[in-house]
Amino acid sequence: MKYLVLIYTNPEARQLWEQLPEAEQSAGLQAYAALNESLAASGEMIVSESLADPSLAKHVTVRAGQAMTTDGPFAEAKEQLAGFYLIECHSIERATEIAARIPEAEVGVVEIRPVRTLSGLEM
Repeated sequence: MKYLVLIYTNPEARQLWEQLPEAEQSAGLQAYAALNESLAASGEMIVSESLADPSLAKHVTVRAGQAMTTDGPFAEAKEQLAGFYLIECHSIERATEIAARIPEAEVGVVEIRPVRTLSGLEM
């Protein structure tokens, strides 16, 4: 089954990250590298990406057949989507184990969602 693992952070956490000494930032990045290598080796990772700052996003709506765009950010939200993993594993329990290894799980929020196919939940 495929799961989308969404990594949320907040502006304060991003600011703290940027102020960390280089050695601590390197250790955090190494934790991600180790997780990526492990998931690639097990065949569970489909893709993982870090997202740019929400201020660089575009919001698209279509009304009466007209597409309109606005610049982000869009919501007064405490948490912002920072990145994601698309994984394939045997159970939600395994997806939870993987999500718990994401460094942001210690300071932010990591959400797991099963991926649906057009015919419903993928089996």
